[in-house]
Amino acid sequence: MMRALWTAASGMKSQQLNIDTVSNNLANVNTTGYKKQRVEFKDLLYENVKKSNIIQGQGSPSNLQIGHGVMLSATSRIFENGTPDRTDNPTDFALNGQGFFAVETPSGEKFYTRDGSFKLSVDEDTKKLVTSEGYTVLTEDDDEIVMENGYTDFNIDEDGLITVKNEDGEVEELGRIKIVEFLNPDGLEAMGRNFFKATNASGEEIVLEDENRNTKVFQGFLESSNVQIVDEMIKMITAQRAYEINSKAIQTSDDMLQMANNLRR
Repeated sequence: MMRALWTAASGMKSQQLNIDTVSNNLANVNTTGYKKQRVEFKDLLYENVKKSNIIQGQGSPSNLQIGHGVMLSATSRIFENGTPDRTDNPTDFALNGQGFFAVETPSGEKFYTRDGSFKLSVDEDTKKLVTSEGYTVLTEDDDEIVMENGYTDFNIDEDGLITVKNEDGEVEELGRIKIVEFLNPDGLEAMGRNFFKATNASGEEIVLEDENRNTKVFQGFLESSNVQIVDEMIKMITAQRAYEINSKAIQTSDDMLQMANNLRR
């Protein structure tokens, strides 16, 4: 009975974490480029009451094992593409594929993002492409994307090549926006504000050549969250029912303990 209490308690704790993850997904249903998370569980150690053992045709063909509950093993992120939403803003970019934009903080640290809602930061006679936080958007050569104030027709093709028209009406190339991929994107560390950081688990960034680049850029679009509200609501209901059942198991175990204690009187 005491085992049942702790087993059910582990189930309640795990389902609470499951609901927390689902709630975070629902909270970010309108977050640009957000990738939903999924909770993964593992069973805890088992107590071997009786092991299988067959000698000369006699014995038990199966084990008698009693489990001790469940534990949270990981929260994986689903990196499937979200739906592109049209904005018609020339500095809004959406990615179609598994790539990430690369940005640099004022301290020189590199972050990666699927959020392409970039801005033009004016500095005297030039304008620079930055994130909402002011982080620099990088080219393939890790340079800034800078243009003169008088330049117009800011354009980017699906391969990431950025062009503008100068004051004489001539087209100039500003560089190719940096798009990277990772061998294990699930190993990226979420930093908040739609940014990720490379880790040993994710591997280093991979900058693909044009002919090998599977990720395309769409100007005037933003990638929506890949959260499906109906799916998340079903997960929440399932987790809630599992939580209730585990709480019922605790109540039942408590009643059984009380009955056992009363027998001693």
